[in-house]
Amino acid sequence: MISAFKKYLTLWSLTPDGDPIITHSSELLPVLYKNHPAMLKIALSKEEERGNSLMTWWNGQSAAPVFAHEGSALLMERAIGQQSLIQMAKNNQDDQATKIICTVVQKLHGLKNQSPPPSLTPLSDYFKALGPAASQHGGVLIQAHQAAQELLEDPQDSVVLHGDIHHGNILDFGEKGWLAIDPKGLIGESYFDFANLFCNPDFELATKPGRLEKQVMIVSKAANLDPHRLLQWILAYAGLSAAWHLEDGTDPKLALTIAEISLALILSNQPAAH
Repeated sequence: MISAFKKYLTLWSLTPDGDPIITHSSELLPVLYKNHPAMLKIALSKEEERGNSLMTWWNGQSAAPVFAHEGSALLMERAIGQQSLIQMAKNNQDDQATKIICTVVQKLHGLKNQSPPPSLTPLSDYFKALGPAASQHGGVLIQAHQAAQELLEDPQDSVVLHGDIHHGNILDFGEKGWLAIDPKGLIGESYFDFANLFCNPDFELATKPGRLEKQVMIVSKAANLDPHRLLQWILAYAGLSAAWHLEDGTDPKLALTIAEISLALILSNQPAAH
């Protein structure tokens, strides 16, 4: 057992209930808390710590309920429902999965009952990697950077953002319904949280001919968004995602493909130049 867990196993009287899950940004351990399935998460980065604070702030409203939070450690309810949005999307229920995600995101954005956590990162800071990547690599990243600059300079609204909305971060909590986990803790225009959705759940489905265009209309209708502005945010986000991949030395192909598709749709709706 990783020593970092021991302190909290004792502090919160937890019983291990599975093997540890170790990622580059957090250490997780399935546990039982008062005989209830829970997940102990220890943040290894400032970003994950911000996310833990946001989970506590949401207080179980459209997000996994939090039982305890101290320092870098978070104890939250564990999802044990049988449904998966990833599997739904891959098994001819793509549209239904998208609508479920939109409903959860709208609820998260609607929570304005108190001042947001002070640690939230502004979107303008989050997008800092895109400019240098566009200068170095060119291509569609240039248009993505331009779109991001225009959007960030003229925000339509500002809400507390999850920051990493995708099919694997909204889970089935049984009677409680679909709830979000693993936020990044951002603040900025609401469109951003919907844009990330289009690079998911995998390359095959996300880049399927006609899929992005159809999903834009579904999301726009479900969340009452302007389709053209949503496409601009998709382009900006996909560019940012590609920039991160290039920075990390991982494959940017999915993000670059989504950027290209969204850019083509944006240009096709513009009047021809004279």
